[in-house]
Amino acid sequence: MKKVVRAVCPHDCPDACGVLITVEGDRATKIQGDPAHPVTQGFLCAKVTKYLDRVYSPDRVLYPMRRNAPKGKGKGDASDFTRISWDEALNEIAARLKKTSDEFGPESILPYSYAGNMGVLGYAGMAFRFFHRLGASQLNRTICATAGAAGNMSVTGRNIGTEPQQFAKSKYIIAWGANIHGTNIHLWPFIEQARQNGAKLVVIDPYVTRTAKAADWYLPINPGTDVALALSLMHVIINESLHDADYVNKYTVGFEQLKQRVQEYPPEKVAVWTGISADDIRKLAREYATSKPAAIRVNYGVQRAENGGSAVRAIAMLPCITGSWKEVGGGLMLSLSGAFAMNNAALERPDLMAKSPLGRGARMLNMVELGSALNILNDPPVKAVFVFNSNPAVVAPDTNAVVRGFSRPDLYTVVHEQFFTDTTRFADIVLPATTFFEHKDLTKAYGHTFVQVSNQAIAPLGECRSNHEVFSDLAVRMGFTEPCFRETVDEMIDLALKPASGNPKLDGWLSGITRERLEKEGHVRLNFGVGDEPFLPYAQGGFFTPSGKAELYSEMLASQGLDPLASFVAPNESRHSEMAKTFPLELLSRKADNFLNSSFCNVDSLKKMESPDLLEIHTHDAQRRGIREGDWVRVFNDRGEVRLKARVNGSVAQGVVAARLNWAALAPDGKCINVLTSETLTDLGEGPAFYSCLVEVAPIEAAQAGGDD
Repeated sequence: MKKVVRAVCPHDCPDACGVLITVEGDRATKIQGDPAHPVTQGFLCAKVTKYLDRVYSPDRVLYPMRRNAPKGKGKGDASDFTRISWDEALNEIAARLKKTSDEFGPESILPYSYAGNMGVLGYAGMAFRFFHRLGASQLNRTICATAGAAGNMSVTGRNIGTEPQQFAKSKYIIAWGANIHGTNIHLWPFIEQARQNGAKLVVIDPYVTRTAKAADWYLPINPGTDVALALSLMHVIINESLHDADYVNKYTVGFEQLKQRVQEYPPEKVAVWTGISADDIRKLAREYATSKPAAIRVNYGVQRAENGGSAVRAIAMLPCITGSWKEVGGGLMLSLSGAFAMNNAALERPDLMAKSPLGRGARMLNMVELGSALNILNDPPVKAVFVFNSNPAVVAPDTNAVVRGFSRPDLYTVVHEQFFTDTTRFADIVLPATTFFEHKDLTKAYGHTFVQVSNQAIAPLGECRSNHEVFSDLAVRMGFTEPCFRETVDEMIDLALKPASGNPKLDGWLSGITRERLEKEGHVRLNFGVGDEPFLPYAQGGFFTPSGKAELYSEMLASQGLDPLASFVAPNESRHSEMAKTFPLELLSRKADNFLNSSFCNVDSLKKMESPDLLEIHTHDAQRRGIREGDWVRVFNDRGEVRLKARVNGSVAQGVVAARLNWAALAPDGKCINVLTSETLTDLGEGPAFYSCLVEVAPIEAAQAGGDD
């Protein structure tokens, strides 16, 4: 019997694609984009198109496993483990967590998770309830988006912006640090529609991405200088009276202070920092301010520098001074996640911390600083880690420190996973996790405004279990008697959909969207108006800031001792710093187009589409170091080194090198690019400064001749 099941891709991508899964008997045989979905429009990215290869991979973890080899040793696959039953696994985990809590306090236990699964229940739900009740250390989940979110919200108050469909109406589109072709592919048809109607696409990026190659105008920018460029654009716009004075007067605060600040950023001065000529800065400012409507798609690459929060803050001011928020096809998109005011308190139950042995809120540890947490932290030290929805042995910065921590014999580590990853190499227990084909969930998005239910298409393979099942069952073994641990998936979806933000506007957007309606219709747009009425969140002000206006000057930031406007402060690891005398090259640790962070790295059909063992380097920098195309090189700084193959091409500017994230286990030297990155936090949002990273590069022969290794 054949059936077609509606589901939703839950991976960390703004598109949250509606998918159709064809099932014949008990096996999924086809996956395709839902043609009825207004954003997915019937097609999927290359990664998810091949998702059957992931679901039915012979490398799937299908049963609970207990380690039988030393941590970090062995083959890194099932041979390092012995199969055990779920009862054995859960009983052992519960006993160990109880013992750890009794001896060291519950804060010695750390959950580590992120967006490997972005389903509302899969991301948080029962897992968060469990760790709140346990009293475990809380995890500050900052590794992706918090710097940009903080910068954007410091201006507008909430992560809300231009819907993707509206880009089709734009006349001028700036993709700022946004590789739309690689990381937001379902926005592209709307941009192409706009271009067919005469729109211009400008790409600002330090790397020649797929999107940059397709642009009408590509502007390479030096890493970490975006805030200076945004301030210089405003210098031109304001000084040439190209701003919308009426909108500024009605709906912003701090314009006079901003006007004074941008005088410090004339194009000639900023050209030296950014590598973009003064003439091009003026041209960009004038075209953006006078083309109506104009939209900016800024993505998270911008905020992965030490000054990344300020960069997004400055960029977010641009549509506020030009008034482009008034226009269909204007404004800015960073994230639309703030439009989904789900009932997180009911879903996650932070109140359960009061019932934990602590009797209070637990300490908060930043996931970016995992290496320090595992190696340095005391009072109490971390003695147990439970990893789900993440692969920290690859994605966390300063990987060498992370691996040292996970290698500790006294650290008890549980990993709930679909595959044997770099992190499972250090696990005491590995638990088999479902894919989105094998469980039901509720989904929102950060790149569109449709709520969806993802239905279960097939029975779990082997003995795989969802996050919901694992933490519900584990709660029973821990003796947690609260009824919330027995709630079903459907009951939790119903709870999440009950408006409870207390903000009439936000609650109204979610009102009337129920599980039953989603199960019937597949996808439902938030209630922004009648029918397909365009969503213009700030056309008449209505910002979510304390003042209700766009805050070009932020009293909140001033009260925290931070710059209430925005300014360019060169990162400590940049070409402008003292460290550049020793490590003169700025490293971009890029995302691969055909992987998603560390997901999909092990899928053979996708591995063939990538070359993650390459270091891209400018011809001038290669020649100075005696490096030729195809040479193996040593890329290093004072945190570590990796060995990669040189690609001498035009994708990076002089002084910049680029390499892609990959599993360490799949790399020639068993190391990933994050051995070079640091735990340095961003200026706002406490995010990672992955792209503020200095290195040096040398041919392997030269390094060996110098006695290294």
